[in-house]
Amino acid sequence: MKFLVDMPASPQLARWLNEKGYDAVHASDVGLFKTKDKEILNEARRQGRVIITADLDFPQLLALSRAKDPGIILFRGGNYNEQEMLDLLKRVLNSIKDEKFFNSIVVVDRVRIRRCPLPIE
Repeated sequence: MKFLVDMPASPQLARWLNEKGYDAVHASDVGLFKTKDKEILNEARRQGRVIITADLDFPQLLALSRAKDPGIILFRGGNYNEQEMLDLLKRVLNSIKDEKFFNSIVVVDRVRIRRCPLPIE
């Protein structure tokens, strides 16, 4: 499983994912820190990566284009510190099978996890 951790999320998430055997990069480490959301979507799609973000624009772009990929893990519901994001990400990875991520939007907040398959109808 491959991940692209977007700028609103901590680089710590990418480091932790790599320690757990996933292939993860943070946007700031691969020159995507000032890149438009559409370009980040295209790069994630090209590399087969799921985007981890708190940016609400990504699901909207996928919905409007009826795209089938890339998947998104979206943190909603407030400002999270590094440890809170990490704890929530652990919950997500323990709750959803890896193969479901690439073609889904997974919305996570302090209380629940929801998965919406792509494309959004």
